[in-house]
This record gives sequence, C-alpha cells and structure tokens, in this order.
Amino acid sequence: MIAWEGGEARVVDTVRSGGVPLHVIDGPRPPDGVIVRGTIDWDRRHLTMRTHTALHALSGIMWRDYDAKVTGGNMEPGAARMDFELAAISADFGREVEEKLNAALAEDHPVEVRFLPRAEALADPDLIRTKVSLIPEHVDPIRIIDIVGLDKQADGGTHVRSTAEVGRVRVVKTDSKGKGFKRIRIALDPLG
Repeated sequence: MIAWEGGEARVVDTVRSGGVPLHVIDGPRPPDGVIVRGTIDWDRRHLTMRTHTALHALSGIMWRDYDAKVTGGNMEPGAARMDFELAAISADFGREVEEKLNAALAEDHPVEVRFLPRAEALADPDLIRTKVSLIPEHVDPIRIIDIVGLDKQADGGTHVRSTAEVGRVRVVKTDSKGKGFKRIRIALDPLG
C-alpha cells in the first residue's frame, strides 16, 4: 500500500520506465509532490520469500543429483513450478524429489547474499543454472544467492535467512512437457 494524507492505494505491480521504478496502483493517484508512505503485506512477502528459497533449493538438488538445468519457471506466493532439462522421469520421481528437498530444507542451510564483478560471476558456470543466461548486459556486479552447501546462483529476488524458515514443501505434480523438458510443481505447507 501507499498512503498519504487524505488517501491510500494498493500497489498491484512495479515496473521500470526509462530506468525509473514505478508503482502501478489500484485506487486514487496521490497528488503530485505529496509525500507518500509505503507499507508491505508482510505475510504475502514472507510467503513469497519462502517460495523463492524453496525453488533455489529445488534447483540445487536437481543440479546436484540429476545434472539438470532450469529451462523455465513461475511462482506465486506459496506455489510454483520449475522446468528442467531432463530426458525422462519415473513414476516415483516427484516423491523422490520431495523427500530430498524437505531433507535439505530441514538441514537449516544459511542463505547468504554477496556481489561479484560480472566477469568473475560469468566465469563460474555453476552460478548460471538456467539453460540461457537471463542477466542483462548492464548488470555489474552480479548479486549471488548462496544457500550454503546446497545452491549458489546469480539471482535478484528476496529470500529467507535459512532453509529451515521455508517449512515443508510438497511436490504436487510432475509433467513431461516434451522431449528433454520436465516440469515440477510445488506447494508450501503453512508454517506452524
């Protein structure tokens, strides 16, 4: 939300226009020049952070155990999908991945953030886990998320402090989306 004296509006998206961040709002526009105060929906933000960290842990397991690169993905707070370059999956694949994922999350790996010069980051093939590098040319340095001992990748998103904060994750569906492309859908259980 953004609020100002005499009004407020819900922020529904953020975009960049000419390099300037803009807030897309649902509601009245504040008058030009007025001071606004922004607040976040912490429950939604924390669920998004948990989901994003779960996807990184999933990516780390898929890279480590199956040598699979990410070919796509999408997430909403509490639910997500990730696509991988895999030749085939068994009927028990989802259960197997879910067990490995939850075991790794329970190990309480710290999540660290650091920045590397672009040339150094791109020289490490383990930091770019997507089939195609999606990092724009102008990004330097590159932000690295390190889930210590589990996953280390270039990433610009929000994360929790450790994998234990993610909670339990279910693999709700696995699909074959064509030759060499497999999809895993996950959902996070509520905390507590």
